[in-house]
Amino acid sequence: YCVSKAGVVALTEGLAKALGPYVTVNAVAPGTVLPEDEGHDSAAEQKLIERTPLKRIGTPEDVARTVAFLIAGSDFITGTTIKVDGGRSLG
Repeated sequence: YCVSKAGVVALTEGLAKALGPYVTVNAVAPGTVLPEDEGHDSAAEQKLIERTPLKRIGTPEDVARTVAFLIAGSDFITGTTIKVDGGRSLG
């Protein structure tokens, strides 16, 4: 997983350098995302929530809003990977 994630980040940065100034290239790195309509293990879910600074698990809408922002309002953002994980990657 770590190697493939690093590959996506490197690809994003390399394409941003190669395709600018005509194209912006960014990546979205979602954390744990659970659809609301499915049953979940509440004990496991609670552990995730406790380790997340924003104290909730992400939704598909959280990721979709980030993608929509990159499509519509990011003319000067390129080569960036946006973490959509509620701060969980902070450690």
